Amino acid sequence: MPDNFFNLNNPDFFGILIRFVINMAFIFVLIRVIYFRYSKKEKFLFTFFMMGITVFFVSSMLKSVFIEFGMAVGLFAIFAILRFRTRNFGLKDMSYIFTTIAISLINSLKLVGFPVLGVVIFNIIIIISAIFLEEFALRNNTTTFSIIYEDLELLQSAKKPKMLKEFSDLTGKEILKYRIRKIDYKKKVASIDVSYKD
Repeated sequence: MPDNFFNLNNPDFFGILIRFVINMAFIFVLIRVIYFRYSKKEKFLFTFFMMGITVFFVSSMLKSVFIEFGMAVGLFAIFAILRFRTRNFGLKDMSYIFTTIAISLINSLKLVGFPVLGVVIFNIIIIISAIFLEEFALRNNTTTFSIIYEDLELLQSAKKPKMLKEFSDLTGKEILKYRIRKIDYKKKVASIDVSYKD
């Protein structure tokens, strides 16, 4: 590492600080604004923020300590998998972990000849993608369970809207769709999968 790296007059030092501010702004939006709004999991906020900060500074120092970038990405990925595989993390939580790592890696790079605006645009694309996917999942998040239905005559003759209302009244849920899984004509019952918005 060069002796003057931490010299306040060193442009590389100021460049890292500027990129760090950009990184923290987008990490804050991703984790505190988007993730916490949709998940309400406050216990993971510390982990995500510290991971973003640590990954950013380690990646920023790669040029000085002569570590190849590909090796660093591999180390971060292996660390994340080994550290969190025994924790009760859902798929969405793991997605946010790797998104936090990715954003921090992108913002830590000193790309010669590449405009800062381009990096900011990449960050914005990731943030917008997270919002869009969260809204899509929220609107299409349904729970499915099975019920035993005994009125086969009504099942065969009724129209779909009427059956949806019948199932809604029967279950006390606003049923969005149903699927007849099995009909036992001997017992005169039907096994039906019904779905409602969670």
